[in-house]
Amino acid sequence: MRIYCCHPISGSSADEVFSYYEKVSKELESYGYDVLTPMHGKGMLRTEMKFRAADYRHPVTTNHAIYNRDRWMVKQADVVFANLMGAKIVSIGTMMELAWASDTERHVVLCMDVENVHRHAFVLEAADVVFETEADALGYLKSLAGKKE
Repeated sequence: MRIYCCHPISGSSADEVFSYYEKVSKELESYGYDVLTPMHGKGMLRTEMKFRAADYRHPVTTNHAIYNRDRWMVKQADVVFANLMGAKIVSIGTMMELAWASDTERHVVLCMDVENVHRHAFVLEAADVVFETEADALGYLKSLAGKKE
């Protein structure tokens, strides 16, 4: 199965973002998933001190390129895993990815703490299942892939 992972990016450092996606990709690949993330092919951004929400100049990081490629990757996925744990600011990109996933009937697995800035009826309803810990969400994704817990 193919899985698309989304997680807040704006306001985070390159180290935080790349480390998160590398860690979660490795975990999900060990379950047998083909993993897609919004950071594929964006190694040139590893020097960013703090990611901004728009206006990068590299061909794969223009506003248009980011929007269309992320939307395309969501549509390619069987499962969308959105991890909003500990988010301090609203992630508009992740909200768009959740909307695309719900609209195209992808299986949406959401991980979000109870007191989260994203706790909203639309976010909760866009998800098929909601977990309050990353460990529980990953356990579910592992079992979904047919791996024993």
